[in-house]
Amino acid sequence: MATAQTKPALGWWERLTERCYATSTAQLVRDVQHEAGPTYDALLNDLASPLEPGFEREMARQLASGQPSSFAPAITLMPVMMQRFGLQAAEVAVDAGYTGMRETCNACPAVGQCWKAMRAGADVEACRGFCPNAKAFDRLATG
Repeated sequence: MATAQTKPALGWWERLTERCYATSTAQLVRDVQHEAGPTYDALLNDLASPLEPGFEREMARQLASGQPSSFAPAITLMPVMMQRFGLQAAEVAVDAGYTGMRETCNACPAVGQCWKAMRAGADVEACRGFCPNAKAFDRLATG
């Protein structure tokens, strides 16, 4: 007879430490941002670095509530977004609307969502749902 593999229940100490971490994650992200600025900037700009899910979620939430002045979505996110639409940065840079697309990206109301989506490798269909430049990218991709 096969026995079922079960995960042992967490002890009180593990539950307490998980609860403490979850409760303090927002402060931890703020502390990293203010006390280790270059590290925070590196985490924001490296879309491939693995992050603990709660930490990543809090970084995205804080981006959505007012991105740090050092973060420029058009530099970090827009090139990756353009790739999702099958575009290369050099192709788009010659378009007359390129400056406007960069301004739109830098003022994006969905920057936190975009940051998480680019980190997760979201497909073009998911990106169309929130990217304010989606129509322009689609126009360039078909033109």
